[in-house]
Amino acid sequence: MSEIKLVRIYDHEQPAGYRILVDRMWPRGISKVKAALDEWDKQIGPTNDLRKWFNHEDEKFPEFEQKYIAELDANDFMPEFSKTVQEKLKIGDVLFLYGAKNREHNQAIVLKTYVEKKLK
Repeated sequence: MSEIKLVRIYDHEQPAGYRILVDRMWPRGISKVKAALDEWDKQIGPTNDLRKWFNHEDEKFPEFEQKYIAELDANDFMPEFSKTVQEKLKIGDVLFLYGAKNREHNQAIVLKTYVEKKLK
């Protein structure tokens, strides 16, 4: 069964699947060719204000998660994004690519959980 997988865009080993960059900012040092994206959905990422406030500080993650979910709830692009993910999952895995160093506390984790709940 197909699934949404979280993949750090800087990882050398990357699984196969439909590749969606879910960061608002382009990851430093990654060329568009190397990224080999199917989509870059920057409008699904946290707003710049929220991203800067969070600053990848672990202790802020629970509050960041709540604020980002509120942003996703209000995001006009979310229905289209969810529909694309749902369609691509019928074919194979969907990869949410992100640039954050922290693999446990980042927006891609929040987005994955959010989308999976919407698709149930």
